[in-house]
Amino acid sequence: MIYHLLIQPFAENEAMRRALAVSIAMSLGSAPLGVFLVLRRMSLAGDTLSHGIFSGIAIAFVIAGGISFWPMTVGGIIAGFGITVFNTLVKRNTILKEDSTFAGAYMLSLATGVLIITAHGGDEELVHILFGDAFRIDNRLLFFATAMASLSLLGLAIIYRPLVLECIDPIFMRAIGGRGGVYHQLFLILVVLNLVSSFQALGTLMALGLMIMPAISARLWSNNIDSTIFLSVFMALISSLSGLLLSYHYSLPSGPSVVMAAGIIYLLSIIFGKNGVLIKYLPHHHFAE
Repeated sequence: MIYHLLIQPFAENEAMRRALAVSIAMSLGSAPLGVFLVLRRMSLAGDTLSHGIFSGIAIAFVIAGGISFWPMTVGGIIAGFGITVFNTLVKRNTILKEDSTFAGAYMLSLATGVLIITAHGGDEELVHILFGDAFRIDNRLLFFATAMASLSLLGLAIIYRPLVLECIDPIFMRAIGGRGGVYHQLFLILVVLNLVSSFQALGTLMALGLMIMPAISARLWSNNIDSTIFLSVFMALISSLSGLLLSYHYSLPSGPSVVMAAGIIYLLSIIFGKNGVLIKYLPHHHFAE
């Protein structure tokens, strides 16, 4: 029974093994970035970037004449970088705050992408781009996802201390001339690269789910940044494995299944987590000398 449910899908199906390998790479690369998005209160920024790459992917779809891996990947990267530059310029030259500029870019990019795909493609192409298909992963996506995860981990290790310092005390970071803006842009670049590598498997609408959901779940279990990062990666891996098995056994879309599994972990964390609801109402015993 256990073999049939947990092992057989991966032992006898190459597509499942590829999907699992890419999911592991995405979990290692995306989940730690999600922790910093949550700590820096930039979840909306991540959402904007995940939808922002959609417009670039849609334009590449038209230029390439259909779904094509490298043109759509390059298009997504260019669009993601373009949105980060656009938001920076708007924030510096207007009275708008970063959350407002990201919200505007989010709506514009999503609408543009949907209109382009609808006008030049069909429902099947739109569904594939929005929700992905982990069971159609080929060697190109496997290599690209692994490379992006490795680059993300290396880049995060280099800028880790400035990011932590800015999360804890941004005023002190600015006072010592810590060049927080530079690290901020480097961090957003890593986010874009991970979102682009995720969209082929999970789709643009689901790519952010594996980045944010484990991060907010882990935040409910730990107040320590290092522990939160470790827990977020672990929860992302469990979500990926559970979602792929759910998709395989019940013929469900892979992207939503993975994010749904992450959502279930999130709901359980809300109830049972160290910083969750249940602990708040449990009786606390105080001991006095």
